[in-house]
Parts: sequence; structure tokens; C-alpha cells
Amino acid sequence: MTEVLAIGLFITICLTLVLGYPVAFVLGGVSLLFAVLGMLTGVFDPVFLQALPNRLFGIMNNQTLLAVPLFVFMGVMLEKSRVAEDLLESMSRLFGTLRGGLAISVCVVGALLAASTGVVGATVVTLGLLALPTMLRRGYDPAVATGTLAATGTLGQIIPPSIILVLLGDVLSSAYQQAQIRMGVFTPKTVSVGDLFIGALIPGMLLVGMYIAYLIFVAVTQPKKLPALPQEALGPIEWGRLFKALIPPLVLMGSVLGSILAGVATPTEAASLGAIGALILALLKGQFTIARLREVSFGTAEISAMVFMILIGASLFSLVFRGFGGDVMIENVFAQLPGGVLGAFFLVMLVIFLLGFILDFIEIIFVVVPIVGPVLLSMGLDPVWLGVMIALNLQTSFLTPPFGFSLFYLRSVTPASVPTSTIYRGVLPFIGIQLMMLVIAYVWPGIITWLPNQIYGGN
Repeated sequence: MTEVLAIGLFITICLTLVLGYPVAFVLGGVSLLFAVLGMLTGVFDPVFLQALPNRLFGIMNNQTLLAVPLFVFMGVMLEKSRVAEDLLESMSRLFGTLRGGLAISVCVVGALLAASTGVVGATVVTLGLLALPTMLRRGYDPAVATGTLAATGTLGQIIPPSIILVLLGDVLSSAYQQAQIRMGVFTPKTVSVGDLFIGALIPGMLLVGMYIAYLIFVAVTQPKKLPALPQEALGPIEWGRLFKALIPPLVLMGSVLGSILAGVATPTEAASLGAIGALILALLKGQFTIARLREVSFGTAEISAMVFMILIGASLFSLVFRGFGGDVMIENVFAQLPGGVLGAFFLVMLVIFLLGFILDFIEIIFVVVPIVGPVLLSMGLDPVWLGVMIALNLQTSFLTPPFGFSLFYLRSVTPASVPTSTIYRGVLPFIGIQLMMLVIAYVWPGIITWLPNQIYGGN
């Protein structure tokens, strides 16, 4: 009976989320209903719910999660400061005369914005508004153009600072502690948000390179899809304006990531540095006003409140699921899979990929990862490697139809002459590239673990 209720709880939550109900209230409400049902049937001990106040207190006092509103503030402030507009215009003049040069410029600018903001929605919408009209007007294939914009906007999910890595770092830190308890050992090694930031750097840069390589391949083999633009249409290259647009986000990115890499700041402290840097950058560009600060603050509060409400709902779900013995059931299933730890790992990655078609990454992080994380880590997988692999997998959820959020964001700023099916067709090659990156990181795990081991000496 307990196993039936545990499976029913998970399936009911997934189905309710697909119907479009708010995530936080689905997680909390459905879990409470199943808890009551379990108590009425005598298979659920209400003592599990007594741990909820301590869980909530722990969430509110979690210093790691403080990085979420700070990074969100930094991203929204930069989005309002015309950083993307200046960058894209300058880079387009530099590369636009090459076949596919405008699409390559979008990739470079998207990578810089990802490393400066980490907010996917703002990046996709901004790039779509600025670049898509020009790309279509200059004869770019609509599928390639929209696919490039949607995929580039998702780079903020893997290139640090990234909200997904912050949330994964917190969840995996707890999962790693549970795994150590299960194994009956305790080692000084931990997994932190900073570890995931460092581990994701090389895969993120490789992903950008693979996007650009694909665009170059299309430009060479199918030049009509990515035509070169005449210099007269772009205007002269203004090197001073290019450096002026390029240096501020690079300095901000270097300050945030450099302080983490140098070990002088935690990710939360680096996030506060980034928030202050975004304010200074907006001030220097003449884009800072009290009205804009109020707008950015309200936007930050809205997004942060959503994340923390989901955290609260996820905590309740975790307690109820464990009360039904769901964690033990999952562990037993994984132990019986053919292939041992590799079979379990591939199953989890497949489930996450498939759930990405219908669920948001936040829902997957807080529903799936707390269940499977402790089991996989107790099997001996490296926590940093596992975290970055999950992040790469979750990145595809922004592109996979029909509910990929980047597709929704781009659709909102795409002219009616470009059908939704064209956007779907355009992102397929980039989904393939992301899956190829997953395979590469699996075959050569050092791509993820080498840099953290170099910085921390393998400790």
C-alpha cells in the first residue's frame, strides 16, 4: 500500500503540473492530500510532518540560496541597461559581412549575456527583439534564425553564474550528506555551488563552440540560409564603441567568476558583487533611475518569491514521499537494474530528459533530484560531475517541444509570418548538439572535474 501511494503521489503531481496549476501549490497541496490519505489508511506516520517547520526555517536561513535573488537582480538590471543592444550592434558590424556572421554574433553575445546575467527569459526575449527582425530582413532562414536565438538564450542555464546551478548545488549538497549517511562514512569532501560553477565552465564554453561550428557548417554547405551582409548595410566598424560595449560585461563577469575561482568570495558574496556591479554599470551607461530600480526590485522579488514558494512545496513533498518509503523503493529499484550504477545513471538521465518535455527545470530539480540524488551519490558517482551532467540535461528542457520555455519566450516576440512549427524545427539541431555534449562529458568526465580538481587540489 505504501509503495502504491508513493508512486501515486509522484504521478499525480506530474499530471497536475501538466494541467498548468501553480507548481508550489501543487507540490504542497497534493502532498498534504496524500499524507491525509495515508494517515486514514494507517500507512503514514504524521511524525514526518513535524519536521516541516525545521525545514522551512532552514530554507529561510540558507546562505547559499541568498544568491538566487542577487543573481536575478543582477540579470534583470543588466537587461534593462541596454547591454545586449550595444553588444549585438557592435558584434554584428564586426562579423556581419561573413556568411552566418550575424548568427555567430548572436551566439557570442548570448554567451556573454549568459555569463553576466544567467536569466534565460530576459536573454531570449532581448535577443529576439534585437536580432530576429534584422536576420529575417537580410534573408536568413527563419528556422536557423529562431533556433539560434532560442538555443543561445538557454546558455544562461549552464554558463555560470546560473540560477539552475545555484539550486542544484543546494539540493545536491543535502543529497550528498544523505548519501554519506547511507554509506556509513563521512569525508571532508563536500559539493557546493562554487564547485558546480567551476565544473560547468569548460562544458559551457565547449557548447558555445559547438553552436558556432554548426552555424559555420550550415553557412558553408547551405549559404542561402545564412547569407553575408554588405558592409554598407551594417555601417563602419567602430572599434572604440566595440570595446566600450564589450569591456563592461567582461569586467563584471571576471569579477563575479574570478572572485569565486580565486577563493576570495563564496557564490553568494560573488552574487552581491555582481548586483552592485550591475547597478554601477547601469549608472555609467545613464540607464539608472529610481523608477527603473523599483521595476527591477519588484521583478526580482516576484521571481525570488516563486522560487522559495516552490522550495517550501518541495520540502513538504520530500517529507511525505519519504514517509511512504519512496526513497527506499527507489533505492531498491536502482539496485536491481542491469548495469548497476551506470544503468541507474542512464535511467535517471532518460527520465529527466523526458520530463523536460512537459515540466520546468525548477520542478524537476525539486521533485526528481532529491529522490534520485542520494541513491546515485551513494553508488559512488562524483557529485560535481553528476550535478553538471544534470544541468546539461535540464538545459534541453528549455528547447524541447511542446513546453520548452525558450520556445514560448521567443514565440512572444516572433512575427506571425513565422509559424511555431518553424521554431520547433529550428531548435532540433541544437537539441542534438546539447545531447552530444552530454555524451562527450560522459565519455571524458575530466571535462567537468579537471578544473575543480586543479583549483582545489582534488580535495
